[in-house]
Amino acid sequence: MKLLTQIPLTPQQHNQIDYTSKVLLLGSCFSENISKKFNYFKFQSTVNPFGILFQPLAIESLITNAINEKVYTDEDVFFQNEQWHCFEAHSQLSSASKVELLDNLNVQIKCTHQHIKEASHIIITLGTSWVYRAIETDTIVANCHKAPQRQFLKELISVEAITESLQAIITLVKSVNPKVSFLFTVSPVRHIKDGFVENMQSKAHLITAIHNVIEARHQNYYFPSYEILMDELRDYRFYTEDMIHPNQTAISYIWGKFQKVWISETAFETMDEVEIIQKGLQHLPFNFASEAHQKFLQKLADKKAKLQTEFPHITF
Repeated sequence: MKLLTQIPLTPQQHNQIDYTSKVLLLGSCFSENISKKFNYFKFQSTVNPFGILFQPLAIESLITNAINEKVYTDEDVFFQNEQWHCFEAHSQLSSASKVELLDNLNVQIKCTHQHIKEASHIIITLGTSWVYRAIETDTIVANCHKAPQRQFLKELISVEAITESLQAIITLVKSVNPKVSFLFTVSPVRHIKDGFVENMQSKAHLITAIHNVIEARHQNYYFPSYEILMDELRDYRFYTEDMIHPNQTAISYIWGKFQKVWISETAFETMDEVEIIQKGLQHLPFNFASEAHQKFLQKLADKKAKLQTEFPHITF
């Protein structure tokens, strides 16, 4: 008896991720969730240098500015609610100091430039098709930073506009890194504040646009994280208390599916070794000074040293 419907998935035949890969993750908070799995297993990965970006035009803007090595100045920031902000970045970069914010923006844009040039895989998770346009400048912002609502117009960007944005992202990145693989996915997090019907329309625009640009022979792929949560895990026990965000069980389940498709089997043994060390580091002994615990720590140190000899980038 089958108690759920499963989306058929087959392992990717080319360009899988291993411990030599360099992964850049951009987009919604679901990118953050998956990046924590990459970080736990000590893959070479970087997530959202400008913080969470929910919509494709914001990601396109970041990539354009990074490739062009934009330098941020006073004109790019503003003061609101006792903090300095930038409309192109998430509020996690905001600061009480304008100098600190500008320094951080310029450091992160340089880092993003380097990551784009070096990445073997870029994973982009799109969250919404709804955007906010600043009336004064007639530009679409990445984040409103709780500025007065009267300063913005809310818009639903079309499938055509999203498709053009994704194609621009691919073209821009491949102009400096032609061998990179793109992996697109749609965040399963529902943007209920936009409205139930509006959220579904928004997700539909994203999914349709992504399918307009994916093409395996050009190394542009799709992973159905949205469909897995909506179909395989259609039960509120897989959500956090807000009934909107996936809980750790759901995230681990989707990561397992992702691993099956995108992580190379050659990495599995190393992943197991990393997990043994991670669990060992979380171990709390009854007696820290005991001989048994000291032997345990020495074995753990030996395992770490052996792993780091083979993969110098791995640190605990």
